[in-house]
Amino acid sequence: MLKSFKGAAALALGLALSQAGVAMAATPPAAAPPNITFGTKDASLAPAGAYGLDSKHAGVIARVSHIGYSYSIFRFDDVKGSLTWDPAKPADSKLSVTVKTDSIDTNVEGFAEELEGAKYLNAKAYPEATFVSTAFRPTDATHGQVDGTFTLMGKTVPLTFDVSLVGAGKGFGAPRMGVNATTSIKPSDFGLSPMFATPIELVIDVEFVKGQ
Repeated sequence: MLKSFKGAAALALGLALSQAGVAMAATPPAAAPPNITFGTKDASLAPAGAYGLDSKHAGVIARVSHIGYSYSIFRFDDVKGSLTWDPAKPADSKLSVTVKTDSIDTNVEGFAEELEGAKYLNAKAYPEATFVSTAFRPTDATHGQVDGTFTLMGKTVPLTFDVSLVGAGKGFGAPRMGVNATTSIKPSDFGLSPMFATPIELVIDVEFVKGQ
């Protein structure tokens, strides 16, 4: 009797879940709110012109080895930049980005203040880190490399970012384009503390808005 009851209950539960799944599958995805267009992986949807970096949709992350055990994540919150873009001639594009070094943040209490101090980034003497492009090198419709010069703590070195298109489109009323870019730097190139013995990975996720 007990086995029959358990079997019936399991069957009823299975049918209920099945019917719920069918109902969910039949429900169409929610439409975009008025005046908002979702981005797609089509760079041509971002027309030629001057774009400004959307600081509200920008993330600059430094992944730093924690003495070989894990990666510590440092985030920089004050980012500005400009992009001159032409989907018909992407190789002619120009990019400039500036990061305030004292905008560093970590999840270790008090460590951000130490990192921006004279022992590490010396933000008072060197308040900005900059990247200025020298060449755009598309590899396919959604990927490429951007060469340029990177300046940190008064020292400038050549640097190349691997870039992937995340999405392009009309956005919230103005054309916009979002990308993910990655690279790594040698701490010794900038005179950083010997504590940073291995390359530091930089991960950038950002959107640019036409006319901003």
